[in-house]
Amino acid sequence: MNASRKPRHKDRPPRKTGKPEARGRDPQAATVVGGEKPANEAPGPRVLPPRRDGKLPAERLPVILEVEPNEDYALLDSGDGQKLERYGDYRIVRPEGQAIWRPALPDHEWHNADAIFTGDTDEEGMGRWRFPKAPLGETWPMKHDGIDYLGRFTSFRHVGVFPEQASHWRHMEDLIKGANRPVRVLNLFGYTGVASLAAARAGAEVTHIDASKKAVGWARENQDMARLSDKPIRWIVEDAVKFAEREVRRGNGYEIVLLDPPAFGRGPKGEVWQLFEDLPFLVETCRAILSDRPLAMVLTAYSIRASFFSIHGLVRDTFAGMGGRVESGELIIREASAGRALSTSLFSRWVAK
Repeated sequence: MNASRKPRHKDRPPRKTGKPEARGRDPQAATVVGGEKPANEAPGPRVLPPRRDGKLPAERLPVILEVEPNEDYALLDSGDGQKLERYGDYRIVRPEGQAIWRPALPDHEWHNADAIFTGDTDEEGMGRWRFPKAPLGETWPMKHDGIDYLGRFTSFRHVGVFPEQASHWRHMEDLIKGANRPVRVLNLFGYTGVASLAAARAGAEVTHIDASKKAVGWARENQDMARLSDKPIRWIVEDAVKFAEREVRRGNGYEIVLLDPPAFGRGPKGEVWQLFEDLPFLVETCRAILSDRPLAMVLTAYSIRASFFSIHGLVRDTFAGMGGRVESGELIIREASAGRALSTSLFSRWVAK
């Protein structure tokens, strides 16, 4: 690969701590809530409880969850700080700081891309993408395991889905189907909603939280695209931490909680989220809103400053006395060209069984 393809490395962009909006719809199928603030909102700093004395859950680590190339998505090649991916029929080049090796495919394979993220202008939106073959629209249809959704060329290089999360989605769907009872799923920092759609398709009642009105609107579009408009999904624009605290006070519970926070973010009313400062409190809160018959809590962290041992220790301590097992490790995508494993994120999940 020649030097001209080497990008300016960027961290995962700030994501807001809640996410979206929507048009009117059957309230039994999907509801959009604008983040009401009750009079009894607890003021002041958040305080962690003392460390629990209960027996720690069993542990399994390291666990490597792998996504391999398929007809919907493939990591074709990677190297020199970039990755060449295929989403359906489109080939896309984006920065990837973890790819510190050399590309395996020849240059002409990379030059055959439909869209390349350049990131070399201050212009927002489409100005950050170059389309070598023909101009492409802002959105295009994509698919995950039979679920249709919209891809979008964003100014932060992302396209609306993190393919490595497919391992978590399969695990979650298996838990929902195997429960043989009603399952409620809370998806915090839900972004564009593919996880919420997978959960709803499997039979769960889903509450999707994101601070970004734009992202939730995108998620609602994805529900229509996936032909799942009749499924019970609540789309709520709200700060994730505030919503979770409120659910504790309301006495609401969920069988599965998905937690996919950014390293840094802001809520709809300027709330600030810092991963290392705020994650311990939120994990405690997620434990508190699990029902009396819980199935799992799944945490994914896109932070290169931590080891999975860090979040493993946090989750295992938090779930002391709950039994079950904590599994931690990394999410990876297996490359098609040379078979290398591209690590994308850390995870830790507590499972009841």
